[in-house]
Amino acid sequence: MQVVREEYVSVSAWTFSDIPDQTGRTVVVTGANTGIGREAATMFARKGAHVVLACRDPRKGDDAVKRIRALRPSGSVRADLLDLADLDSVGAFAEAFRAGHDRLDVLINNAGVMWSPLSRTKQGFELQFGTNHLGHFALTGQLLPLLLRTPGARVTTMSSLAQKFGRIDFDDLDWRRRSYSSGAAYNQSKLANMMFVLELQRRLEASGSAMVVTAAHPGWTSSELTRHSHSVIRRVSPVVGLKPEIGTLGLMRAATDPTASSGSYWGPGRFFETRGYPSSARISRRAEDITVAARLWEESSVLTGVAYAFVGRTERATDV
Repeated sequence: MQVVREEYVSVSAWTFSDIPDQTGRTVVVTGANTGIGREAATMFARKGAHVVLACRDPRKGDDAVKRIRALRPSGSVRADLLDLADLDSVGAFAEAFRAGHDRLDVLINNAGVMWSPLSRTKQGFELQFGTNHLGHFALTGQLLPLLLRTPGARVTTMSSLAQKFGRIDFDDLDWRRRSYSSGAAYNQSKLANMMFVLELQRRLEASGSAMVVTAAHPGWTSSELTRHSHSVIRRVSPVVGLKPEIGTLGLMRAATDPTASSGSYWGPGRFFETRGYPSSARISRRAEDITVAARLWEESSVLTGVAYAFVGRTERATDV
């Protein structure tokens, strides 16, 4: 009996060939020096986009650019410095990008840390919440003017299956009172990502903007994100996890599929959403709590110093 591999492409599978042409479009991908971020940047470049790899480590960013250019894509790539764990770096990146570009078609909020030991961002936030959520909240807000001026622009944020297990603890978002749990902190940050997407979609819709906001998750994809995980997981992941070129497709579908509606969520469609080609994913009930989401938005604005002002097509995001 023939064994059918997971990578078998069925007639209905959404694959790289389904990604629309991206010629003339400008894309920013955070955390694009490795794993899913680099794979997404590669796919965009192969489809003709101008891609900015927003990376914390300049050397790794330059190495990723060289690797992508070696494939001779039809699009172009460059790397710029962005440390999401430093709001000053976020502000500097956004200011420089706005000064050097007249459009932004797709913002991919991909970078993140997972299960890291207790540590803090430059501004003192717990690292996972500060990087995964607050850094992207600030970045999106400060790039919003360009996004709103670009017809058909889209923001896609990487969440995780962990959003199903997260809880937003407003009494201790920074883990200063509780005994620290790297897993619970990660779950909180990924739930925050999902709530951010849905709340941004609601606020854009209320302002009359047609800009699309989507989310994705990678299922079980083998990447460097597991570097802080148990040694068993690190050994098993390369064997059973999806290859990045497959695990990235959910993100690419969320970012490019014309049928992906605002507020939609995409990821692998098989084995409890851990494997397979991308399909519509399940949003947790906690993520859909509009009261908590609204409070999280206001807290995030205060913590980052970035205020979103939704005023039609001339919306601005400014420092508070």
